[in-house]
Amino acid sequence: MIDLEEFGQAELVMSDGDFYSLVRHLYELDELKVALSPSVKHCSSLLRKKAKERVVNMSNLRNKLEF
Repeated sequence: MIDLEEFGQAELVMSDGDFYSLVRHLYELDELKVALSPSVKHCSSLLRKKAKERVVNMSNLRNKLEF
């Protein structure tokens, strides 16, 4: 997080609530581009609550990724 200004925006792949503080921090700074979650069923409710509209479930991308 110290060098965040060098990167601009972050893209995270996660589903674990351990990332809650990082997601909250990046979202508040408007530096969270997207939070990819491998599974709708297993994505932490805390992460969905904090990342809001930026959570994308990878299961929805399956056809695109297979291509």
